[in-house]
Amino acid sequence: MSIESLKSALPEYAKDLKLNLSSVVAEAVLSEPQRWGALVATAIASRSGAVIGAIEAEARTKLSPEALAAAKTAAAIMGMNNVYYRFVHLVGQNDYRTMPARLRMNALAKPGVEKADFELWALAVSAVNGCGMCIESHEKVLREHGVSREAIQAAARIAAVVHAVAVTLEAEDSATAALAAAA
Repeated sequence: MSIESLKSALPEYAKDLKLNLSSVVAEAVLSEPQRWGALVATAIASRSGAVIGAIEAEARTKLSPEALAAAKTAAAIMGMNNVYYRFVHLVGQNDYRTMPARLRMNALAKPGVEKADFELWALAVSAVNGCGMCIESHEKVLREHGVSREAIQAAARIAAVVHAVAVTLEAEDSATAALAAAA
């Protein structure tokens, strides 16, 4: 599967998603590794096999093996951190903020790619997973590394579009399966 096949699989009512997917794949504000790393990381966060497969297949031609691994690492580590830090934020008790997380996060210190690129991918995954605390933290680090607000916004747009494509395709698959089961 490819990005083009993802767009073809989208129903007519999701025409805006087709257009937006084309736009984010060609996002000029980000470097090619930043863009494709964000696409891979957010595809994994979307949990859609079709979206992961299509994006990763194309990303293999755009990213070094190290950058591809780092994008996957960003999705993996943020899958854990987003749940934990969303809990810390939502529980509303300051005691949890001062307690050690006791979660291994070595990848954040040595991601295997430029720190700003990894932080950008972590922010995009955090947007998909809805962790405000992580979004704020990664946005702050990105700004400290001189990443523009436009680049940060572009990563958030990638997250939004990839997630919406995954949700739409999964909904269509579920509807088709339900209709087949009812027949």
